[in-house]
Amino acid sequence: MEGTIKTLTEKGFGFITVEGEAKDLFFHSKELQGVSYDELKVGDKVSFEKADSDKGPNAINVSRI
Repeated sequence: MEGTIKTLTEKGFGFITVEGEAKDLFFHSKELQGVSYDELKVGDKVSFEKADSDKGPNAINVSRI
């Protein structure tokens, strides 16, 4: 899947907006591939896989396009 970084926090997580999806997807910095959390900016395009967790869907294997 592909989306856009919507929010980044100082705590090492953020949210990705996915076109056509009602809710933004949560991601944690430990799920980043080939890019560090400090290199990401709001508006960056990313690719990822969607996974389910006990708190709902989230993004894993996140990489910048």
